[in-house]
Amino acid sequence: MFQGLIAFWHSLGSFLTLESIFYVLASSLVGVVIGALPGLTATMGVALMTTLTIKLPSSQALLILICTYVGAIYGGSRSAILLNIPGTPASAASCLDGYALARQGHAGRAMGIATTGSVMGTLIGMFFLALFTPLLGDLALKFGAYEFFWLAVFGVIVSATLTGGDPLKGWIAGFAGLFIATIGQDGIHAYERFSFGTRDLAGGFSLVPALVGAFGFAEILVAMQEKRPPVKINPFDTVIPKIRDVLQYWRTILRSGVIGTFIGIVPGVGEDVAAWSSYAAAKRASKEKAKFGKGSIEGLMAAETGDNACVPGAIIPVLTLQVPGSAPAAVLMAAMLIHGVKPGPMIMVESPQFVYDVVAMMLLATIGILIYGLTLTKFLIMVLRVPTTVIVPIIFVLCVIGTYALAGRLFDVWTMLLFGVLGFVLRRFHFPVAPLVLGIVLGDLLEKSLRRGLVLSDGDLTPFFTRPISAVLFGIIALVVLLRLPAISRLITGRRA
Repeated sequence: MFQGLIAFWHSLGSFLTLESIFYVLASSLVGVVIGALPGLTATMGVALMTTLTIKLPSSQALLILICTYVGAIYGGSRSAILLNIPGTPASAASCLDGYALARQGHAGRAMGIATTGSVMGTLIGMFFLALFTPLLGDLALKFGAYEFFWLAVFGVIVSATLTGGDPLKGWIAGFAGLFIATIGQDGIHAYERFSFGTRDLAGGFSLVPALVGAFGFAEILVAMQEKRPPVKINPFDTVIPKIRDVLQYWRTILRSGVIGTFIGIVPGVGEDVAAWSSYAAAKRASKEKAKFGKGSIEGLMAAETGDNACVPGAIIPVLTLQVPGSAPAAVLMAAMLIHGVKPGPMIMVESPQFVYDVVAMMLLATIGILIYGLTLTKFLIMVLRVPTTVIVPIIFVLCVIGTYALAGRLFDVWTMLLFGVLGFVLRRFHFPVAPLVLGIVLGDLLEKSLRRGLVLSDGDLTPFFTRPISAVLFGIIALVVLLRLPAISRLITGRRA
């Protein structure tokens, strides 16, 4: 523990330069603006910033991306409270009580509560990030090819079941992503597959252009289709949070922080599930259940604490298992690989200081959103008045320039456009995009683990089911699938009734 504190202070001191402080303030502001604008997501923000920071040193680039990530998740509460429109999916739960408080003339107080919850949630998640990453890193050293195969399958299956709607559609999207990941040369013998003689396809689809398209260009197409009326913003009072609100609901803050962090650790779940789970837990434990949905301070605090605690929680499996906990974390993992940082089981052996660098980045990002939440609220609210016709062309230009700048290949731009159209079509038919993206991210890990396991066992599938950790993961996956089958879910519901 003492050595960890020394490592953390060393990391924090390395970022206390004028250049790093400027990056923190600038990227946090960009993140908050992206989060506040309806239709723009944290995933799109991190993906765009990845393309724009490609020439920076790895430490500075990742600092910018983490500040953008944290800022975007926090920024979604601005439009959720004032417009009843979640700036990001993670802020949907905040609409219930945040907008109700705004209509009662307490918009400023609601935004102060959201700021407090976001800061406290990130700090709680940051604590668990520093505590659990070394422990989980030691456990990950016991993982072999068999365990990583089931872990990749688990990520796709779980993300498909928790994104809402029909789980079958989620599984179809997830396994479509796994298929897309097989296009190009295989990772062991470099044999070309599904390239049809095209040199560009021989290398497969690059991850970042695919993510920019699925979450960036697709959002542009949705924004062009849905014409939003001019916004009417509720007037608000002071945004300085009251100490009484914090002290009164300290149990809710701790509970939501723990729930959000542990949901973040589950591969592919994400901040929106963390927010709703924290909100539901707070409602069950509350003595004021009747206020929930009608302007509950406790409900808003729970939602904002939960979704922001999920951010550092989602980074824990990225660092230790090389498996993203959410869609923005998937982009962040890709950025780490691009910048020469190799997350995974060996992280605590090869570069243990990097873990504490990430914790320090998270703390600086938290300070950034606290500053903007308390001082620049009126300026940030003006951003909501910017019409879509101005925002959409700017985002499209950034998507094109950013993807082309990655490798100077026009094919990456076509990849971005292709996945943008694919993401738009999936949305139109109510297929979740997150499992598709997670399938692309985890496809390489799944395939390599399967083939390595078969090589080690001389073609025998038995070790995939008999090794202790593999057996546990397989059992969890089977249970998740069975519980989502209509016949079994109806049987369980009938018995409860």
